[in-house]
Amino acid sequence: RLPLHICTFRELVKLYLSDNNLNHLPPELEQLQNLQILALDFNNFKALPLVVCTLKQLCILYLGNNKLCSLPLELRLLQNLKTLWIESNCLQCLPEVVCELSLLKTLHAGSNALRSLPTQLRRLQELRTIWLSGNLLSEFPTVLLDMPFLEVIDVDRNSIRFFPSLAHLPGLKLVIYDHNPCRNAPKVAKGVRRVGRWSEETPEPRKRSGAVIEISLDEKPSPTPAANPEPE
Repeated sequence: RLPLHICTFRELVKLYLSDNNLNHLPPELEQLQNLQILALDFNNFKALPLVVCTLKQLCILYLGNNKLCSLPLELRLLQNLKTLWIESNCLQCLPEVVCELSLLKTLHAGSNALRSLPTQLRRLQELRTIWLSGNLLSEFPTVLLDMPFLEVIDVDRNSIRFFPSLAHLPGLKLVIYDHNPCRNAPKVAKGVRRVGRWSEETPEPRKRSGAVIEISLDEKPSPTPAANPEPE
């Protein structure tokens, strides 16, 4: 359990509670109103404690590697949130409340059981990076085609058989689509980096290439929150 005396540190801005087998948080956590970064990944949460939604200064929230099947509507109160990691949970659909986080820049929802994305996602006009690897997508999410501000799209390790053209997305810098049973590579604008089958070959793909590439963009997923970017 979280030691209660931690909740008296009212000037605290970062709190990493990763990998502690936690399944609840005390209501006294609400006292930490200056908190900007909270890491709850690699625990045993089946539901997000509502007290987290009272921490309105949060910019970065790590919830990965838990047992979450949903997110509470109260999450919409975190209007300063810029980075949300919900990877490796039990989500069968992306909670629509995520679409109400208007300042969100990075969303990592990989390794769940997502089959589609809500159309409301296009509301997130600050979103730049979306990681969807290891889900159950059988089609490329069409809502992403209406998000010209996206810079990184990762749909690695899904079940996508056909990719539409992404050449019309002016902000796109990197698309990762490897490990899909696709019959084509997504078309992209000049200068956009692709990682996946046939990424370097035209017009007739015959072998895999481009499967390994160094991602130099700022927000690259890593297994531990200590290496993650902090608020700007």
